[in-house]
Amino acid sequence: MRIGTRALLLPLVPIVPTVLLAGCGTDPGGPGGPGRPAADAAPAANLEWFVDRADESGLDFVHVNGMSGKFYLPEVIGAGVALFDYDNDGDLDAYFVQSGTIGGAPVPPPDAPPPANRGDRLYRNDLNAGENGARTPRFTDVTDRSGIVSRGYGMGVAAGDIDNDGCVDLYLTRFGGNQMFRNNCDGTFTDASKQSGTGGSGWGVSASFLDFDRDGWLDLYVGNYLNYRIEADIPCFSVSGSANYCNPDVYRPQPDRLYRNAGGGRFVDVTAKALVPVAFGPALGVVAADFDGDGWTDIYVANDGQENQLWMNQRDGTFRNTGLLSGSALNAAGRPEASMGVDAGDFDNDGDEDLFMTHLTGETNTTYVNDGTATFEDATARTALGPPSLPYTGFGTAWIDFDNDGWLDILAVNGAVRIIEALEQARDPLPLHQRNQLFRNLGNGRFDEVTRRAGAVFELSEVSRGAAFGDVDNDGDMDVLVSNNGGPARLLVNNIGNRGHWLGLRLTGRQADMLGARVGIFRDGAPTLWRRAHADGSYASANDPRVLAGLGDLTQTPRVRVVWPGGRTEEWNDVAIDRWTTLRVLKEGGGR
Repeated sequence: MRIGTRALLLPLVPIVPTVLLAGCGTDPGGPGGPGRPAADAAPAANLEWFVDRADESGLDFVHVNGMSGKFYLPEVIGAGVALFDYDNDGDLDAYFVQSGTIGGAPVPPPDAPPPANRGDRLYRNDLNAGENGARTPRFTDVTDRSGIVSRGYGMGVAAGDIDNDGCVDLYLTRFGGNQMFRNNCDGTFTDASKQSGTGGSGWGVSASFLDFDRDGWLDLYVGNYLNYRIEADIPCFSVSGSANYCNPDVYRPQPDRLYRNAGGGRFVDVTAKALVPVAFGPALGVVAADFDGDGWTDIYVANDGQENQLWMNQRDGTFRNTGLLSGSALNAAGRPEASMGVDAGDFDNDGDEDLFMTHLTGETNTTYVNDGTATFEDATARTALGPPSLPYTGFGTAWIDFDNDGWLDILAVNGAVRIIEALEQARDPLPLHQRNQLFRNLGNGRFDEVTRRAGAVFELSEVSRGAAFGDVDNDGDMDVLVSNNGGPARLLVNNIGNRGHWLGLRLTGRQADMLGARVGIFRDGAPTLWRRAHADGSYASANDPRVLAGLGDLTQTPRVRVVWPGGRTEEWNDVAIDRWTTLRVLKEGGGR
């Protein structure tokens, strides 16, 4: 293990905010648990924890789902969204996936010109500094000058530096051919779908960039959904006999794909060789993490209505599916669930990656607790996360510490996939909408639903799908960018998190962001916080890859340990709190 020096403590240029705290250690309401900061409920009671700033920040994106009245299944599946720093200016930009109109005709081939209403949109973020030092996001649509021309019917997006040039590239999943866009590091992108070998065809939804072989180059896992063609659409009906969207079991699942990065912007499909035995379901969510703590990244796949897969890395270029053996394929009743969104994180602060996934109305969202060896227990009942989710169909989700108290909370965005008959009878034009939900970690293994206290934006009922999580205004708390199916985008700016102390890290090396790196934050008298750098998880979306950890009322500088993706470990004793800092790996192994 190498001890890091101040020379490697690089400020995140040009924006390195120092947060002016308005009462550190406050509690935004609700019962506390062991290790929580002291309560200070009065100020929080008058504060909206999250406020929608989409319109005032310039995010005018509206998703078009092409709903035709013929109940084509792709209409209700998309779309995702990304938060990533494409121009390396230190703040998060936004990318929205557009779907468009199917209209009863086959989706155009990948090389066809995009119709006017189908374009994805890229927004550049230019943080504006106010008189009090606070920064507010201001987005400008730069799609036309970016060189990005999206084709097909959009589903999701993944972000990662595939060629180690220090700039983040984009991978777009589509219904009808995926696309890879290489970042030219000058504000423009080049379509590298054919060159990279990752275009393919079919129905991709969620994807994950990871370095599964620890060679210093990001590989790619693509979760595919169903073998579905518009011209072979099967009519489906509700219990009342009216037309409705089909369940996924009406169609066969489409095999996922694992691509190994061969360098030079080229990928090789190693699915048949690496994933043994080959077994797939209708994938909607994908997240990569080291579930057994052996230093090698594993892959968890959330399938819709079929057992989930846990692909454990065998450290020889292959994976073994241990979903059933690990207890993470089926719920406690032994049943598969309609898994959509998924995330991995250490919610109980015991040092390993636990799982949370969102499900269909009538099922509960599910929490799997890891014992550290990649053996899981369905803890949905004892965490109290199950019953409140029964009326909802969840999609984008993440473990986030929204109040910066050192315990990971849960935010889930919701929207039905089958017509809600009560809304249809009321002649609602989009009878699929539902409210989103926020759950606060009490620090004792249980959660409290705090949706009603989270702000007026949580009173909206929409058809939410993608959700990207990140610190959009660089003020040290987690914001949320939501893509609504057939509706406007929402930017949920966090107003409560920066009342607690925090530690913000961007981890860099050969790649712009060292995805898969693990960070240990050692605090005197408190559990060690373990967080990882990742952009995947949620649903069809890409998250802020930086590590943001809440410290509550801690004012001392913690000791920081980084376990880099190649296995190297370094420590720092002088990383300042309440600001964003860049840490760069001293020396990396592997590579080509």
